[in-house]
Amino acid sequence: MRLAYPAIFTPYEDGTGGYAVEFPDLPGCVTGGSDMAEAIFMAEDAASGWVLTELEEGRMAPKASTLGEVHIEQGQFTNMIALDMDSYAEKYGDRAVKKTLTIPAWLNTFAENNNISCSAVLQEALNKIVQSTIQ
Repeated sequence: MRLAYPAIFTPYEDGTGGYAVEFPDLPGCVTGGSDMAEAIFMAEDAASGWVLTELEEGRMAPKASTLGEVHIEQGQFTNMIALDMDSYAEKYGDRAVKKTLTIPAWLNTFAENNNISCSAVLQEALNKIVQSTIQ
């Protein structure tokens, strides 16, 4: 699913060349960047995350306004931000992904006899690895 939402860019008041970015159609979705390229990158990421949360909670993605419908103040400007929700969800989504694994038969028998979920064990082990690399 590809979407596009208008974003309002407001130059930082400190004159550093950065921009705050907000989305009128995505309440509370605000981000920014130290320059135009970073502001656009961060806007795409923030909006994609906002929309993905809505979709994962069973809600529809909001209808996008047109650029002409967006009210801006002096010094601000608007631009459309394109979202590739399929790619974003594949990378960051909570949707479960089926994986096939191979283990020795004796280990499978042990897991079955002791009501051990191989999926739960794998998820727990991978989460521990992820947490150890983050710290």
